[in-house]
Amino acid sequence: MKSSTELRTLLRDLDHKSYPAYKSLAGTYDFGNYTLSVDHVQGDPFASPSSLHVEILHRAAGFPLSCYEQEPARIALQDHLTRRLAEQFEDYNFKAKGSGKSGLLSVTRCGQEVLERSACQITSEKIIARFHVGFPAFGRTINAGELEKILFDFLPRCVENSFFYKKLDSRKVEQAVFLSEDQYYIRGYLKEHNLAAFVANGSVLPRKSGVSDLPMKGSVPFVSPASMETTLELPHGGSIKGMAVKQGITLIVGGGYHGKSTLLEALQMGVYNHVSGDGREYVITDDTAVKLRAEDGRSIRQVDISLFIRDLPNKKDTGCFSTEDASGSTSQAAGVVEGIEAGTRLFLIDEDTSATNFMVRDEFMQQVISREKEPITPFLERARDLYEKAGVSSILVAGSSGAFFYIADTILQMDSYRPVDITARVKQLCRDHTAPRVQAPDFKIPGFSRVLPPSRQGHEDKKGGRGYGRGRGGSSGRDAGGRPEHMKIKTFGRDSFSLDRETVDLRYLEQLADTEQLNALAHLLRLGAEQGLDGKKTVQQVVRQIYDSLEKKGWEPFCSSYVPCGLAKPRIQEVYACVNRYRG
Repeated sequence: MKSSTELRTLLRDLDHKSYPAYKSLAGTYDFGNYTLSVDHVQGDPFASPSSLHVEILHRAAGFPLSCYEQEPARIALQDHLTRRLAEQFEDYNFKAKGSGKSGLLSVTRCGQEVLERSACQITSEKIIARFHVGFPAFGRTINAGELEKILFDFLPRCVENSFFYKKLDSRKVEQAVFLSEDQYYIRGYLKEHNLAAFVANGSVLPRKSGVSDLPMKGSVPFVSPASMETTLELPHGGSIKGMAVKQGITLIVGGGYHGKSTLLEALQMGVYNHVSGDGREYVITDDTAVKLRAEDGRSIRQVDISLFIRDLPNKKDTGCFSTEDASGSTSQAAGVVEGIEAGTRLFLIDEDTSATNFMVRDEFMQQVISREKEPITPFLERARDLYEKAGVSSILVAGSSGAFFYIADTILQMDSYRPVDITARVKQLCRDHTAPRVQAPDFKIPGFSRVLPPSRQGHEDKKGGRGYGRGRGGSSGRDAGGRPEHMKIKTFGRDSFSLDRETVDLRYLEQLADTEQLNALAHLLRLGAEQGLDGKKTVQQVVRQIYDSLEKKGWEPFCSSYVPCGLAKPRIQEVYACVNRYRG
């Protein structure tokens, strides 16, 4: 490790040289209270900025052990420190001058959810913070004086004001940690008391706009129906009251614009913890919950959808079904089975984004088109067995068919954004009407032993050695040092990414909270394609292998030469969904 003095000398020697000479700065430097590492240097001032990270030992940072010893506290502190560094960078961003991205200082911009990110990682020994810096230049000539200003003036102030406990507001640190511990307590409470979700009284569910996840000002605070209200005693937050949603089948009904979808959207994002002031801090959902919807055109590979679709006219086997262009109903049938395979205990379904013929078939339609001519068994007729025999609950938003009333354990009417428990009244009405068919025979949970064909990029080729993205133009798939090259990744916002030009479409995964989760999924899938999808392991084995590696070893196994800022941990359910949508 070199000293900061040596770094200053190197910088002054580089002044006015050609921009690529900056690459000689790669390495680690001792700044006394922390070390600075230059992991990657951009190729020119207009390229993606350089990647750096700092490491601060706990004895220097000074945070109490209680702030990071347990996982809930550690994740909350990492999130709090990342937000603090982002605030500090705002004061110095582009204060160093030059062309292109010269002077840029950036780190993850966190949203309303508290996610585990590569931007800040707390180990038992130290705090690691990763960020980007635009190395300054005049045109494409090094401006070392401006970079010296960043590394020796701006950055030390930002590090000191962000990662040293004595410089922070201890009350805000404590608030972030305590809130996280309270949220984890509620998640444990859900499991212990057989609940699917909890929504605290006073929660603000509507969002500011379609492009802003901030709470809407002036919105109606949530108030639980008295029949569903429960009181929790939190470790730090004291007594809190709210709506407890029991496991089973919960139906949300009501007129248009009364808040049905708003409640469901809050529940689907309740799989994550939220920051103080979000309004949904105490909207907590079973963290395995999967939002289920139709996805016309998606690929399906070797999924047993016979629970919902069988006896196709073309005699295609639905016990091991594959297609490159699924219909809405077929995609939703596959989504149910894949969700169970991924370990979900709760499906969240909105009628508006579902395939109608998958959800329900009314009696008149069944008289016109006989059951023998209809290969689809609707979700209505499987939902009861899914809960009673597979342990998977459902929360459904419905408005077009009263058939769902007959299978629901709880029925909520949203009335001007206020929930009303109408279960007893509706059940009485059901007794006065002829019940439709709500349960189909031959329920059987599919087996999950499917093995996908080996990845084109990752399997052993006949000549020996791994392909790892064997390429175009006669590429050997190995770098100059003889090491296997990684498959190329390119991300497209929150919608999709490509892996060696194979696009993985994730636009319908509504529970992805952040683009950084999609970035992480691309890295996870790359490892799975290169090492896991070998034509021998089951999908469950592949996903478990790569997810266990993430949980035990962190980000390092998924990145080539260094861990970049810009990755956020997805849930294992999204990893399954990613593998299932990969056509490679």
